[in-house]
Amino acid sequence: MPRNIRFYLDEHDPRAVVQGLRERSVDIKTVTGAGFLSAPDAAHLQRARAEQRVIFTQDSDFLRLQAARHPHCGIVYAPQGISIGETIHGLMLLPQVLDADEMEGHVEFL
Repeated sequence: MPRNIRFYLDEHDPRAVVQGLRERSVDIKTVTGAGFLSAPDAAHLQRARAEQRVIFTQDSDFLRLQAARHPHCGIVYAPQGISIGETIHGLMLLPQVLDADEMEGHVEFL
């Protein structure tokens, strides 16, 4: 049975995105909520992997970690400047086309 995508949002993600996803009952954990503020990006990847969560970020450092073959459960990357609405829409659409197993080690661009 396919596993649903659960998200881990890094500390740079807009609060309105967090609120919008929670209002839509999306399973998210934030860096702040995890008590992981200011942790290195590799530690976030490790934490998200331990909890089987896909990281959503606007920090291109995560793309460098992907290129260096750091293991992860998936990364969703959105460039700076993407609107709140586009971000929420993209994150809501993703679980409709991919499951958690398909996101393993994969990067998806919004």
